[in-house]
Amino acid sequence: MDVVVDPLDLDTTGGWAAGEHAAHLEHALLQARTLIESTVSMHRRRSVIPSPVARSGGAQLGDVMEQLIGRGRHSVAIALNGPGEFAESALRLLGKNPARATVRVLCTAEAAEVSANRLHRLPEPKLEVRVSDSELRGILVVDGVAALVPANSPGSTGQFAVVNDAAAVRALELLFAGAWSGGRDLADHLQLSPRLRTELVRNILERLRAGHTDEAAAREINVSLRTYRRYVAEIMRELDANSRFQAGVRAVEFGLLSA
Repeated sequence: MDVVVDPLDLDTTGGWAAGEHAAHLEHALLQARTLIESTVSMHRRRSVIPSPVARSGGAQLGDVMEQLIGRGRHSVAIALNGPGEFAESALRLLGKNPARATVRVLCTAEAAEVSANRLHRLPEPKLEVRVSDSELRGILVVDGVAALVPANSPGSTGQFAVVNDAAAVRALELLFAGAWSGGRDLADHLQLSPRLRTELVRNILERLRAGHTDEAAAREINVSLRTYRRYVAEIMRELDANSRFQAGVRAVEFGLLSA
């Protein structure tokens, strides 16, 4: 019997393999095209998204600060680390146009002493002023969503950055909160004698609070027993304390020692 062979059946397996390979190749090319188009689209979107940190450019520090404070609805936190354009602008704006939000001003001892009169004249009751011994940098944080940070490098007068990145603003807010919690009220700070803010007095107060004997404390801070006891008497008089324990308590209240 004659057998008729269809030419299409000669290499059926090979034909299917070739077709399957072509299909895979086409699918891979389509995936690559989709990936390229997606990457290009993402790049275009990023190019129009505003930067989370905007440099000062030609803007004036006082103008930008006024806009940010004016936007405040809940909280305005300002750290002042000494005299300068940043502190001057902040004090002028708060004295001229009080913010609607609760305002907290945290100063270094230097800033408090230089600007004590202006700080006392700032409007109440929605404003608090504290003094901190921590290393402060001048910052302004508004409602936890925006911040202004002046440049501290030499020759950078008038330069600043406005920060809108949520994580960065939150970090600045937490740094401020930590320094604020360890600060003391401006009125209490100004009542303290400058002698109470020295490193030697801080060392003596630490040992009074720890209950060290006079002999041991004097040795540790390398002064004579007589000198140590004289300092203790002066500290108790300055703090209006009737006992050494009370002196330690009042030192914490005044921010001379951490709690």
